This record gives sequence, structure tokens and C-alpha cells, in this order.
Amino acid sequence: MTILQRNKTRATVLAAVLLATSAFWAPATFAQDSKPLVIARNIDLNSLDPHRAFCDTCQIYNSSVYESLLTLDKDNKPIPLLASKWEGNADQSSFTFTLDPAAKFSDGSPVEAKDVKWSWERLKNLKGSASFLMDNVASIETPDAHTVVVKMVAPSSEFLNIAAAPYAAVVNSKVASEAGAKADADASTTDNAEAWFLAHSAGSAPFVLKSYEPNSELRLARNDKYWRTAPALSEVVIRQTKDAVAQAQMLQSGTADIAMQIDPDTAKTMTGSDVKIETVPSYNFIYVALSPGAKANKVPLTPEVREAISLGLDRPSILDFTIGSEGQLISAPIPLGFPGGSGFEAQPYDVAKAKELLAKAGHADGFEMEAAFPGMNVYGVDLSLLMQKVQQDLAKINIKLDLQPIPFANWRERVNGDGIPMTAVFYAPDYYGTSQYVDYFAMTKGSPWSRRAGAERDPSVLNPKEADIYKAALAASGDEAAKLWHQAGEEMIKDRIILPLISPNLVLAYKSDVKGVRYSACCNLPLAELSH
Repeated sequence: MTILQRNKTRATVLAAVLLATSAFWAPATFAQDSKPLVIARNIDLNSLDPHRAFCDTCQIYNSSVYESLLTLDKDNKPIPLLASKWEGNADQSSFTFTLDPAAKFSDGSPVEAKDVKWSWERLKNLKGSASFLMDNVASIETPDAHTVVVKMVAPSSEFLNIAAAPYAAVVNSKVASEAGAKADADASTTDNAEAWFLAHSAGSAPFVLKSYEPNSELRLARNDKYWRTAPALSEVVIRQTKDAVAQAQMLQSGTADIAMQIDPDTAKTMTGSDVKIETVPSYNFIYVALSPGAKANKVPLTPEVREAISLGLDRPSILDFTIGSEGQLISAPIPLGFPGGSGFEAQPYDVAKAKELLAKAGHADGFEMEAAFPGMNVYGVDLSLLMQKVQQDLAKINIKLDLQPIPFANWRERVNGDGIPMTAVFYAPDYYGTSQYVDYFAMTKGSPWSRRAGAERDPSVLNPKEADIYKAALAASGDEAAKLWHQAGEEMIKDRIILPLISPNLVLAYKSDVKGVRYSACCNLPLAELSH
């Protein structure tokens, strides 16, 4: 999907304009289907609690069963959902949302401002994976049943995009509270509703939870009380199917209508006029990361050494070895198509200069380096094969990698503990906004990757410029903000801590009679738009 760079506005967004644009989102009126639509994918759910959920399947589930105040159209522009209009003040430190009075939860009760306040405070106070989305929220006021006023700690030009994220789900606060859900400051220790959410839902979206069998299937049913146009599908079943080959077999045999994680090689083997294959650019990327503060380092990973490692990576060859034409190179840890994510120069490959830098750093004969990484296939790329190619490249500059593929849980423990000298891993966006990449990858004090890079043991990795650019970008808008995000990307390239390599394309594979399949930055796969 091609993204059009959006222009954020500081002025009030007129209700009439917003209501008109909502037609881009609302599904057309379909003849309703009684046959379930079956999706084959590896179900990576960590929770069905919308404020604890944090995964690719979670994005599909949350956006199908719960609604946020806004959503994104096909060009990634915010449009109305639960909110019929909104406005921001001049410095983007306060946002006022007006709820659509027609909005109703699946039990028929109205969606009110108190539900938004409760939901967003719960998301923040659960202190889970997606809680960071509300870190910059200072207060939420509800002057009446249909008005929500959000005050920010600091200006945030991206808050409207956060309000469109599936993790910013609005929950029926009365129903959830009766089930043990809490939104108070101590919610992380007093909330006991997660088990209830495994069998129940309390949202306002086109579908409701019908049943969930871990490691087997997730089943959704049409919300018969949905307040907008009813979805065409009466039921959607996401069936646990771990690998691409099995997913392809289900699609070709007719036991699945959509296969969601088909890699390019598997796609090439699929035949039949009743199967449709589309390949679109994705926002996902795979990167190598270095940790100067890792306890296992055999030599100091100084800026010269890190630059040498980057120069030793033959990125075009890595792309050709892993996915070939089914993806593209990426230079900065900002997805291509996100604000500020385009226009970076290709990263050079220069063995002679790499050796020169290593000699200057006192390592003319090279050195050994531990490289532990998750032993998994992601976005059609086997990380073990990828790292074997990286190992071959770096051997040419006399760096010997000790490859250690390990389970993801073990990797996470090690990278967040003593650190790993070199690793390889992946990233997919949590919402459509560039600030999340600076939050995560920049060498600012306390960021996830500054900690993993060992900033406490080696403060030299910190880059104060990035914090200043980040603050300025959130206070800016439109082209000005995009230029600042681009500057942040340039600084992250100079850090030579995060070394992005490739952005694999996404394969959409589905039966030819299925309509409405598309890749969404908001919702991954918008189920409400599907029919067959």
C-alpha cells in the first residue's frame, strides 16, 4: 500500500468535513454472508484484554471488537469513528473530542465520555506493553457525556494517530468494572479481569468475541447491535496455522479463505485460478543491533568499530540473499512511507575502509564477537540464514561472529539484562506515527535501545541531539515535523547502534471470491471491510 504523507493541522477540524471523510472508512452495504470466513495465521495473542493485548493478531482483534475515537483511511489520514469531530489547540498540548451520540456498545448502551476516560486511564495504569501510548497524557476531562478533553504533558503532534491505534480501545466501563477491571493508579496490581476477557468482550465494533481456544482458533461473530453499517460477514474464524506452507495448503484446499503469513517463496508455488496473490510494501523491517555496554564484549565497540561493522555489511547482497525483489533496503529505523522515513542515502559497503577503521582502533587482526538472536522466521526471513550471511560479510574484515540462535523469551531476557554484543531482530509499527521509532531506537536516556546498548555502563552511546529533535518534532506539524523526524533518522544512523537492513514486502493471499482485503497501518487487516 502506498502511503500519502499526511498534513497535521493545528486548527479546528470542522465536523462537516470529518463526517464527509468517514465515508472512506465505512464499509459498503453488502448482502450479509452466513458462511464463516476462515483466516489461517499463526495466532500470536498474548491477551484478549484490549489494554493488555500487544501483538499483530491483537491489532486485528482489537480493531474488530473494540473501537477507538478515530481510525485511519486508506491514505493513513485520521477520520471519525467514535468521535464525530475533534480540535486541537495551537501548540498541540490539548485535544477535544466530541463523541458521536449514535455510538453504542454491543449490549446496546451508549458510548459516553466516561468510558473513554476510564479506558485510556486503564491502558496507562495497567503498565503493560502498550501503556506507553498514554505516557504523555497529563489528564482527561469529561465536561459532559459526549465531550472528552485530553491535556498533554508536552505538545504531541502525533496524538491523533495514537487515538486511532487499536490499543487505544474504548471499553464499556460498567460491564468491564463489574468483571473486575480497574482503571485506578494501582490497576497493575488490583485489576483481575484478564481471564474474563478470554470469554467475553465489551466493545462497540462490528464484531463480538464468540469463543477462543488457545493454540487452536479465535472466533468472532457479527455484532447485531452495531451502530454503523453492519459487516457483511456473520462470523470470522482465525485458525492457528503456524507456518506458511500449512497456510498455503489450507488456502488451496478451500479450508481457509485468507492466508496471512505467506512468504514470497511459498507464494510462488501456489497455483489455481481461485487463489489471488498480491504483494505490497510493508512497514516492517529487520535490523542488526550493537551493544557497546554488553558484558560479553571482547573489545570496546567504539564509534570507529561500529562504523567498521556497518561498512562491512553488504546490504544489497543481504537483500538478494534473503528476499530478493520481494522487499527493499532501509537505511534508518523509520519505515519507508512514515513521516520523515524517505530520502535517506543508501548505506555504503566498503571493506577497505572498514579494515582501516579497525586498524586505527587497534584491531588490525580483527576480533571475536557474540551474536545471539531469536531463532525464528519472520516476515518470510529466516533470521538464522540472515545472520549466516552477516557472519560471512564480517569475516571479510576479520570479525568472527559466534552465532547463537535462541528462543525469543531467552533473547528478550538476555538483551534486557547483560546485553548482547550483536543481535538481529524485527519491528512492526504499533500505530501510524514516527515518534514511536525515536522513542524506541534513539540513544536518549531511558529509551529501550539505549538501555540494551548498555548506556548505564557506557554513557558515550547517548546522543543528546535526538532528544531535542524529538521534542521539536512533536511540537511541529506537517512538512516541518517530517523534516525533523528525518533529522532524527539521520542521527540514529550516525549512532551505528541500530543497523536497519531490509523491509520485506507483505504477501496478501486469499480466495478470489473474497472482497476488501487490504493491509492497514491501523488495523493490520480490517475485518469489517471483508465480504465473500
